[in-house]
Amino acid sequence: MTTAWDRFASVVTGRRSWIVGLVVLILGLAAMGVGGESSSSDDSPNSLPDSAQSARIDDYLATFPDAKVASAILVIDRADGAALTESDRAAVVAARERMVGVDRSTDSAPTGPAAIVSPDGKAAITSVPVSSEISGFTLRDTVDSLRTAADDGLPDGLQAHVTGGPAFAADIANSFSGANVTLLAVTALVVALLLIATYRSPVLWLVPLIVIGVADRLAAVAGRALSEATGLAFDGSTSGITSVLVFGAGTNYALLIISRYREELRRHRDHRDALRAAVRRAGPAVLASNVTVVLALLTLLFAALPSTRSLGASAAAGLLLAMAFALLVLPPALSLFGRKLFWPFIPRVEDDLVEDGTADLHATGAWHRIASTVVAHPTCSLVTAVVVLAVCALGFLGTSIGLSQTEQFRVTADSVTGFDVLDEHFPAGQSDPTTVVARISAAQAVEQALRTTAGVDTVTPTGTSPGDSPSGGYSRWSVVLTSPPASDGAFDTIAALRSSTARIDGADALVGGSDARAYDTRNAAADDRLLVIPLILAVVLLVLFALLRAAIAPILLVLATVLSTVAAIGLGTFVGIHLFGFPALDNNTVLFTFLFLVALGVDYTIFLVTRAREESARHRVPTAMIRAVSATGGVITSAGIVLAAVFAVLGVLPLITLTQLGIIVGLGILLDTFVVRTVVVPALFTLVGERIWWPTHPGHR
Repeated sequence: MTTAWDRFASVVTGRRSWIVGLVVLILGLAAMGVGGESSSSDDSPNSLPDSAQSARIDDYLATFPDAKVASAILVIDRADGAALTESDRAAVVAARERMVGVDRSTDSAPTGPAAIVSPDGKAAITSVPVSSEISGFTLRDTVDSLRTAADDGLPDGLQAHVTGGPAFAADIANSFSGANVTLLAVTALVVALLLIATYRSPVLWLVPLIVIGVADRLAAVAGRALSEATGLAFDGSTSGITSVLVFGAGTNYALLIISRYREELRRHRDHRDALRAAVRRAGPAVLASNVTVVLALLTLLFAALPSTRSLGASAAAGLLLAMAFALLVLPPALSLFGRKLFWPFIPRVEDDLVEDGTADLHATGAWHRIASTVVAHPTCSLVTAVVVLAVCALGFLGTSIGLSQTEQFRVTADSVTGFDVLDEHFPAGQSDPTTVVARISAAQAVEQALRTTAGVDTVTPTGTSPGDSPSGGYSRWSVVLTSPPASDGAFDTIAALRSSTARIDGADALVGGSDARAYDTRNAAADDRLLVIPLILAVVLLVLFALLRAAIAPILLVLATVLSTVAAIGLGTFVGIHLFGFPALDNNTVLFTFLFLVALGVDYTIFLVTRAREESARHRVPTAMIRAVSATGGVITSAGIVLAAVFAVLGVLPLITLTQLGIIVGLGILLDTFVVRTVVVPALFTLVGERIWWPTHPGHR
């Protein structure tokens, strides 16, 4: 009986299949030419939930006369650590005057003292107005010009740094300078080297690399279209992670199809018949694994953080394109070149395999021996593997979650250096005060509440805005906290400020600023983890139920994947903190790593278990699992190494968040490949036996 996959395989592998592949490729290239690439990929991440006070306060602040102006902070001290002289203090004022005219997008005059000297006399600060309406690379160029102006003419012995909100945003934007080009080049190089090592062919690796490369560039265009259609901002980190996912998953799909194709070439005299059989057998696994990951990514749309939602939409679209190119363009390309594409190791037809289409091609070899050992001793193998994973998971104990503004960078940034100098010589919180706004009618009560809140150092009124209702306009205060920025003490003070002002009738008070944004982001990220992680598990479980038509197997597979994921987070956290010196995990790291490890780990589960179900039609579970591991061990290992290496490429960017993601996901994929798929799953299936497929059964001889 002809199935839909039989008909599809005939279309993409027949003598005229190259027309299908060419049409899809031309349409993709045309879309790339028309759409271009998203400029938003150069922007810095947006991680502020819309409902947070620190986001809502922007509407209040927009009513103030200086709403379009932010302040960059110039910090000057002596390289030898000595106290500033009178001439040094004059140099600070002169540097400020040089910087004032740099940003021509704002005509605001600087406010506040020309120079504030620290209590120990060893440093001085001053503020310079910068337009709050510029961002991304425009802001980066403006801050670079400010730094150049500060340094020009600075007397010997003095060192200048520009910090503050605009400077931090500029340095984050700069970290994505050329990010797409760098990531694309390094990712393509890593994939090329691993494909060459896998296939040992000077030609074959080019076909999947070109196909997936075009899919990746088309994914960038799709990101721009989605950004414009949905209003989601696809920043540099979103583009980078999407590119890594497209290359990694797309290469995995190609490896699975080509591996099955090479196997079938030994059974079929016509290479098109072999390719047709490969697509018919591997295609459903590719589709199922892709649907699983895409649905898991779409659960991110329920998150509160904009950057999380944008990643879900962008990555889901990218992976759909990767699957489409793997199934529609790769087979016609392979069909066009035939067996010679595998040169110099061309698979030859084996007559005995042609006669017996069910013969085991992998009855010998390392993977067959490993699978046989695990199946022969399932209890010992399972206990050993679980102990190893549990020990790895212990690395997560005691780890703090949340990076402060100064802990975002893996390399030296001038904004961080300036902040450290300021923090050394000035009271905590001086560099980046908290902003509070409230109705003028309640100003006196609000100011009293601010001054009496624990953790507040100073409270300074900074202006009023016109009234827009019978209750009047708004008053604004600058509040310096006693705790270091983004510390637990600062967060406690933010919560206390909101609590004390919320009790004042008619105040409509909001508390914003960097500490408030960090506090809101941390809370929203925690809420997202509680919401999205169960959704991811539910999606994966439902897909496995539908794919395997079994009740027991999906539950055990999800439990094994969760154990592997927790172990990877623990091991990766230990490595990041103790070997690389990272201060903590970023707010999004746990959610993103859980998503990628569960969803991508299920990819390999599907590759293995669909083969095991296929073999179970002729053999009992232990034998079927040995044959499945023997057949897929090589391709799953190759795919795992490729995917782990591709995620490690994220480390080329200077943000700790992406480096953490690369380390944890890379290690997790290796654990999943060598421990879960090789030991845990075969041992579980062997122990459960034929009941693993209940209530259906593939049948056996």
